[in-house]
Amino acid sequence: MGRDVTPITISGEDRRRYRDKVRRCLDVLARMLGESAFEFERPHIGLEIELNLIDAMGDPLMRNADVLKAIADPAWATELGQFNLEINIPPRELGGSGTGELEREVRDHLNLADARAREVGAHLLMIGILPTLRGSDIGEESLSSNARYKMLNDQIFAARGEEMKIAVDGPEPLRMHADTILPEAACTSVQFHLQVSPAHFGDYWNAAQAIAGPQVALGANSPFLFGHRLWQETRITLFEQATDTRPEELKRQGVRPRVWFGERWITSVFDLFEENIRYFPALLPLCDDEDPVETLDDGGIPELGELSLHNGTVYRWNRPIYAVVNGRPHLRVENRVLPAGPTVADV
Repeated sequence: MGRDVTPITISGEDRRRYRDKVRRCLDVLARMLGESAFEFERPHIGLEIELNLIDAMGDPLMRNADVLKAIADPAWATELGQFNLEINIPPRELGGSGTGELEREVRDHLNLADARAREVGAHLLMIGILPTLRGSDIGEESLSSNARYKMLNDQIFAARGEEMKIAVDGPEPLRMHADTILPEAACTSVQFHLQVSPAHFGDYWNAAQAIAGPQVALGANSPFLFGHRLWQETRITLFEQATDTRPEELKRQGVRPRVWFGERWITSVFDLFEENIRYFPALLPLCDDEDPVETLDDGGIPELGELSLHNGTVYRWNRPIYAVVNGRPHLRVENRVLPAGPTVADV
């Protein structure tokens, strides 16, 4: 989802070509679902954890590039803000003693990374929203250097045509405007991936939707934002507002937000990818060279790059994932509801 992109000037022709390519990818996905070409005999799980960087005083530290260099592990990557990092725990087969092993592996990864980070004056912290984060920390200069984030920022504001309004009620209500999407970087989460078969994808996704409320209630650990005491789980409304491409007029018309819970049960993963294309215009209309129809006709497995890239800019709380690993395609439900931390055992 966070793949690197090359910055370009986006034209109307780019958007038309991308729209056609995404629809072509969707047609190919429908064929693949009908042919049962997916790997699911040995289901795997995966885990992504987003973390904050802080200094010795507990304030946000804008040095993720230096910390990544010190950690020197491909499992770690940048996130939106320079005070963020993300770790992708290698996938493992579901079942057996895997949960206890997963906890030990996460703990080992984080302990090693924190020790390396301390060498450059940084510490790692897991929490849904860093309580010491200030409004002055979210200027454009705090964006990570990956060109993807700058393009996302520019495209979201081009769609909005105006500043971002952040309004959160609570004991100490917050009202502010932002001219970047950096408030989103305040939200750090745990994202759990579960590989499922095409036939049962709808059941698993519907179940994930059904437990979202209890997940939020049990995991809530984000009561403070920019010095204000707000919701017990402020990430939810903050993430919705910080990536909203709609001006007020489109909100009143009922246009759907890009942070999207959904409005119905589904029967197939196809329903979700089709909704993405029907409701949400492209933010990063970048095309690959692959012709997915030709690849499939020639007996290959298409990457469906445009479909996946578009899916990565629709921020569902439970997201469908299509991926190709070791030459075999598979499907995953990505559960994105829980905040990060506060401890490895909690995760």
